[in-house]
Amino acid sequence: MNDKVILYTRQHENSLYELKNKGRITNKEIYVRLHMLDIAPYFIEKYRLFVKMAEKIVPRPEGSEYPIWCSISKRNCLRPIEKEVVYEIEVPKSEVIYFDGGKWDYVLNNIYIPKDEEDRINYHKEIDVLGVNDEYNFIDGKYKGMYPEIEEKIRNSWDRIFQIDNWSDFVVQANIWNIKKDWVLRIIKPGEKI
Repeated sequence: MNDKVILYTRQHENSLYELKNKGRITNKEIYVRLHMLDIAPYFIEKYRLFVKMAEKIVPRPEGSEYPIWCSISKRNCLRPIEKEVVYEIEVPKSEVIYFDGGKWDYVLNNIYIPKDEEDRINYHKEIDVLGVNDEYNFIDGKYKGMYPEIEEKIRNSWDRIFQIDNWSDFVVQANIWNIKKDWVLRIIKPGEKI
């Protein structure tokens, strides 16, 4: 039984220096800020939440601030572009945090992740009774602070991102805390085929 998995991740070309000089690549808040620019504060808040949830699944090693986003297949991974490369890596399964990318969008949009269709219907009935037809405004918006029980319910649903209902290259994403030098199979540069 293979205890490793192949993943793909696109990273800034400066990561090559970190890999060479430190023997591993980590993700830091400054990198997120540089990548996300004006929307960075919003993503930093969500990434901090992700870190709290993810480190319960795979402990975060010292020196790793944020996880590194990866694709589980080469057909669905981000391609190398100017100033960025793609790493094809072989990672021990015990180091991988799998999650549902569609459910992560719920977290990014501050909405409730239902357990199933019945739960979704019941949740919408619950907020309809409140006279609310806009599920996007409980955490940040016009209903903020008005319905603390709904806000708590929404936040408590977010760990469902790790419950994968549809194992598909286009749904499932992976996170790792770092990329170790000996995990790197290939470094793909712009213009090269994956």
